[in-house]
Amino acid sequence: MFNPESRYHHLPEATYEAADGRQTIYKRRRFLPQGEPIPELQRVYIQPHDRLDLIAFRALGDPLAFWQIADANNALNPFDLTAETEIGRPLKIPIPQFKEIS
Repeated sequence: MFNPESRYHHLPEATYEAADGRQTIYKRRRFLPQGEPIPELQRVYIQPHDRLDLIAFRALGDPLAFWQIADANNALNPFDLTAETEIGRPLKIPIPQFKEIS
């Protein structure tokens, strides 16, 4: 259902059964991890017109790894990290976390 690099790929599935017997399979909720203990690779500073996918590409080589940066900075909404009001703010770039693909 999700790409193996997705933050949702490894979440367990659950089944909801409606009153009429129809079943819907869904992924369980993902809770935001605490960013403080996530190991830091480097720190960057938000520049005008920065986007999190571009920062992830420059720092980690993968624009889809933006969510790892959001997690490391305790951001529920990734867009908040690069808002105009955040220019100059330090941004923690985590050491990439790889999950074993089974």
